[in-house]
Amino acid sequence: MIYSRIVGTGSYLPPRVMTNLEFAARLDTSDAWIRERTGIVQRHIADPAQGSSDLALQASRRALDAAGVGAESIDLIVLATSTPDYIFPSTACLLQAKLGVKGCAAFDLQAVCSGFVYALATADSFIRSGQYQRALVIGAEVFSRILDWNDRGTCVLFGDGAGAVVLAAGSKPGVHASVLRADGSQVDMLSVPGNVCNGRVIGSPFVQMNGQGVFKFAVKVLEDSARETLAAADMTIEDVDWLIPHQANVRILEATARKLGLPAKKLVVTVDHHGNTSAASVPLALDEFVRAGKIRGGQRVLLQGVGGGFTWGSSLVTL
Repeated sequence: MIYSRIVGTGSYLPPRVMTNLEFAARLDTSDAWIRERTGIVQRHIADPAQGSSDLALQASRRALDAAGVGAESIDLIVLATSTPDYIFPSTACLLQAKLGVKGCAAFDLQAVCSGFVYALATADSFIRSGQYQRALVIGAEVFSRILDWNDRGTCVLFGDGAGAVVLAAGSKPGVHASVLRADGSQVDMLSVPGNVCNGRVIGSPFVQMNGQGVFKFAVKVLEDSARETLAAADMTIEDVDWLIPHQANVRILEATARKLGLPAKKLVVTVDHHGNTSAASVPLALDEFVRAGKIRGGQRVLLQGVGGGFTWGSSLVTL
């Protein structure tokens, strides 16, 4: 039996830190208002010259170093992003070139904030099939490019960053089970309803969100997804050492943990200093806790995403 296992993690955050005080100086908001409703204190913002592929490159190099392998050993690259460098080619192909390798399969995956979980499940399936031996799975975003900086309901929430893992074939289970779901009828709850036509933007190029609707929907599907994934792995919540939900809002994270009956000490929270980095949030949080020595080899981690589409999903992994 072939399994896949995470053998290295990496992440990257742009140097520029944007605090809540910058918003308070020009919008009808305050540091206290943002903290109370979201738990966010600061976020990182990419330089105008940096694209998602640049952030992904730094995170990927760190994941490869952690795994002790070179980029030439990778035979699959799956990059989750909603903010690609170009319309085409894919950001995964741009990343491949920046890594200095050729030939391996490389493609983007678009599931918004669920993107990394979707990408991990996809790479896991390819490895289990025997088609590939070692995959680079990345979530990378420059969400600051699609924000209306005058809309306090959305612009205070998001940040930029990238996270990556190296997934390798092995004889011991690493990814135990994954469950992916979507409901396209909820498209209006969270979207960027625009596109390019004849050189012009048609519709809106900015994030649109129904905050209350997203909160209620996210808490419900994260609980359902967690229970479904645990059942598929023939495990219970007591078997989970750490829960890493998509880092969107601390209230969503805490509500999900409560509904699952998971102790607060097992909940990973990084949204306070990263903001919502969409597809990058889960691998960013994973890498931070791995490098801090909090998440250790042999521990079970439940990774969860939920985002526009609506999409959601979970993966239960042993590090």
